[in-house]
Amino acid sequence: MTSETTTFDSPYSHGFATVAVAVPSVRVADPRFSADQTIALVRRAAAGGAAFVAFPELGLSAYSIDDLVQQDALLDASLDALESVRSATRGLSIVVAVGAPLAFGASLFNCAVVLQDGRILGVVPKSYLPNYREFYEQRYFAAARDVVTYTVRLLGSDVPFGTDLLFEARGIAGFTVHVEVCEDLWVPIPPSTWAALGGATVLANLSASNITTGKADYRRALCTAHSARCIAAHLYVSAGFGESTTDLAWDGDALVTENGTLLARSERFATDEQLVFADIDLDRLRQERMRTTSFQDQVGDYSDRARALRRIPFDVPAEDTHPDESVELRRSVPRFPYVPSDSADRDALCREVESIQVQGLTKRLRSSGIDRIVIGVSGGLDSTLALLVAVETMDRLRLPRTNVLGYTMPGFATGSASLGRAHDLMRALGVAAAEIDIRSSCLQMLKDLDHPYARGEQVYDVTFENVQAGERTSHLFRLANQQGAIVLGTGDLSELALGWCTYGVGDQMSHYNVNGSVPKTLIRHLVRWMIKSDRYSDETSVVLGAILDDVISPELVPAGADGQAQDTEAAIGPYELHDFFLYYLTRFGYRPSKIAYLAHVAWRDRTRGDWSDLIPPDGRHEYDLATIEGWLTIFLDRFMRNQFKRSAMPNGPKVGSGGSLSPRGDWRAPSDASSAAWLDELRRGVRGQ
Repeated sequence: MTSETTTFDSPYSHGFATVAVAVPSVRVADPRFSADQTIALVRRAAAGGAAFVAFPELGLSAYSIDDLVQQDALLDASLDALESVRSATRGLSIVVAVGAPLAFGASLFNCAVVLQDGRILGVVPKSYLPNYREFYEQRYFAAARDVVTYTVRLLGSDVPFGTDLLFEARGIAGFTVHVEVCEDLWVPIPPSTWAALGGATVLANLSASNITTGKADYRRALCTAHSARCIAAHLYVSAGFGESTTDLAWDGDALVTENGTLLARSERFATDEQLVFADIDLDRLRQERMRTTSFQDQVGDYSDRARALRRIPFDVPAEDTHPDESVELRRSVPRFPYVPSDSADRDALCREVESIQVQGLTKRLRSSGIDRIVIGVSGGLDSTLALLVAVETMDRLRLPRTNVLGYTMPGFATGSASLGRAHDLMRALGVAAAEIDIRSSCLQMLKDLDHPYARGEQVYDVTFENVQAGERTSHLFRLANQQGAIVLGTGDLSELALGWCTYGVGDQMSHYNVNGSVPKTLIRHLVRWMIKSDRYSDETSVVLGAILDDVISPELVPAGADGQAQDTEAAIGPYELHDFFLYYLTRFGYRPSKIAYLAHVAWRDRTRGDWSDLIPPDGRHEYDLATIEGWLTIFLDRFMRNQFKRSAMPNGPKVGSGGSLSPRGDWRAPSDASSAAWLDELRRGVRGQ
C-alpha cells in the first residue's frame, strides 16, 4: 500500500484524535500493584494509537483509603508508583493523566499528574473538595485555592502546578487538553469551562465516584451536557473493581462524550480492568466553535482569564499521527445522517418534522387569509409528502379536505402507474381532484420554439423536459389565482442541493414549500411513519406503499426501447450518498477528502450496523472509494453551480438541525462561486494529486 493511501486511511489525517479512558483493577493502599496495572494499560493505549489516556482519581493509591492517605508510608509508596509510571512512559508519545495524593510543604493535595515520554508535564490539584454525605475530603486535603506557588518540585524536577494548565500538542492540530478532578465537574462553573474558553478541546475528569442507584444516568447527563456547553470532547473515568466496599460500591463508569454526543462507555461493574477508546473529531469542535458566535462572545467577556492560562506544549512525532491502515475509525458514522437508525428515535423525529411542516403551513394560511391549497400531484414521493401535510393541516384547521385542490398533469412521459397512484391517493384522502393534460399546450410551445420534437423527431433535450415542467407550474399558479388559493411546493432539500429542479417551476418555486429543508432520504421514512400511524384507510396505505417502492423519476422523457423509465439516481447518483455529502459539507464545513473518508467508513462494509429498514428497495448499500469520489465530484460541481436556484427559493420551515439551504437562514452563498478549491482538495486528499 502506498504511503498516500496509508495516510488517507488514518483517522489522524482527517482531524480525528484517538483518546482512551482506563479503569484498572486496584488493591486498596497498594500503590505498587496499582502502578503495574496502570503501566500495562498505558502500553495498551499507546499500542492502540491513543494520543491521551486518563485514569481514575487517586488511582495509584486507591480512593477509598480514608485516613490511610495521610500515612507517610502510603505517600512514599504512591511517589514510588508515580516514578514507575513515569519511567514506563519513556519513548511513548501518549500523554497520560493519573491520580495520586501528593504532599507539597505542609499541605496534601488530591492531584492529577500529566506525563509524557518520561517527564511530568504538569500537576493539577483538585479545586473543590466534597464534604457531604459519604465524602470527607476536607478532612485530608488542601484545595487548589490554597496553592501558593505556580511550580512544585516533584521526582527531581520543577513542574507546573495549578488548575490553569493547558497541554497543547504539536503534531495534532487543535488537540489541547485540560485536566480536572472529580467534584470539579459537579460545581456550577467547573474549572474546565474556563479552559474551554481558553482553547481546550479535550476536557478530562479523573474521578472516583462511588455508585448509587440513579447516579450513572446523572453522570451521563452531566458529561454530555458539559461537552455540549463547552463544545469540547469530555473524558470521564471513575474508580472500579478493587476499591473498598466497606461502605460503598464502585462501578468503574468511564465515558467519552463530544459536543453532547456519547461516543464510548465502559461496561459498568466489570471485575477486570477496562480500556475504552474513542476517536474525537477535532474538526467538528473547531467548526462548531467558529460558527457559534455566542461561544466566542464569552471568550471575549473572559479574555483576561483565558489569556492567564498556562500553555504547556508537548510533541507528537509525525509517524504517531498516522498509524498503519489497520487502525480503523473508532466511532459510528451513520450512513443516513438525517435519519436515526433507532426506530424509536426515527419515529420521534418523523413526528416532530410533520408537526413543524404542518405548523408552518397553518401559519402561512392564517396570515394570508387564504384557506385553499393548489398542489400538483405526480404520484411520486415529494408531492405525496406535501399532499399528506396539506391534508393534516386542513384537519387541524377544521377545514374540509376538499380545500386541497390536487391536480394531475400528465405529459409526454407520464406513466400510467404513477398517474393511477396519484388519482387513487387523492380519492382515498378525500381531497378535490382534477386532471389537466398538458401535452397539447406543451406541443404548442414546442412548435412556437421550432423544436425538433414538434416536427416529429425524437429529441428529448433539456428544453423538451423543461417545457413540460414549466407548463405544469404555469397552470398551478393560474389555478391558484382562479381558485383563491396558494400553490404548495413539493421540491426537497436534496433536489435543491443538486440543482435537480427547474428554475421557476414547482420543485423550485411556489407560494410556500413544506419540503424545502427535508432531504430525500428522510422523506421516504416520513411517509413510512405516516403509514404506521394508523391514521389512513387501508386503501390509502396500500397506495402509499406502492409510491415508496417505485423508482425516483421526473417522468419527463419517454421510456427507452428497453421499457425503462427515466431514473433520477442513474443520472445524478444515489440520494443516499448525496444526502451524506450534503450533511457534512453544509453542517460542518468539512474538507471534501474528509467527507469521502467518512463515506468510505460508513458505506464500504454491508455488515456495519443494522440498516435493514433504512436501505432503499433496490439494495444499493455498499460503495468503494472510487465510486464515492466520483459521485462526490459530481455533487460538489452541481452544488456550487446551482446556488442561483437556492437564492430564489420560496419560504418554508426549517425542520432539522442538519440545516436548510434557505438564503435567509442557514446557507448564504454567492451564485457565481467556483468549485475549484473543493474539487482540487478532493483530488489531493484522496489520490494525492
